[in-house]
Amino acid sequence: MHISQKGLDLIKSFEGLRLSAYKCPADVWTIGYGATAGVKAGQTITKERAEELLREDVKRFEGYVERLVKVPLTQGQHDALTSFVYNLGAGNLSNSTLLRLLNAGDYAGAAAQFDRWNKAGGKVLAGLVRRRAAERALFESKP
Repeated sequence: MHISQKGLDLIKSFEGLRLSAYKCPADVWTIGYGATAGVKAGQTITKERAEELLREDVKRFEGYVERLVKVPLTQGQHDALTSFVYNLGAGNLSNSTLLRLLNAGDYAGAAAQFDRWNKAGGKVLAGLVRRRAAERALFESKP
């Protein structure tokens, strides 16, 4: 399964587009729509390159979702989990109660777990509260 335009739009809306490298709230150099691999201070890119990086990253994160999730997913569930992993990394999903509940077939319990992932640097961030709510809504949306 591949991310839908709705899933890409969700990621873009929360990551925002920055064509110059910056430090995110977790103190990581970031560029484009939240790309972090190999980003250095002072780096700049074009909008086209930002789109390429987004698609490359999404493809990688979709692979993690496919490997970690053992139950069938709707498009919305897949998109929500891909956004989650894009933002938090596969390690956080792999060790999460969200994944454990999901793989046990408890979709409602898994959905409720999104709300818990709202901190960076130990602090609740309003942007993460909004993102997790949007991911949860997408996860719970009807196909």
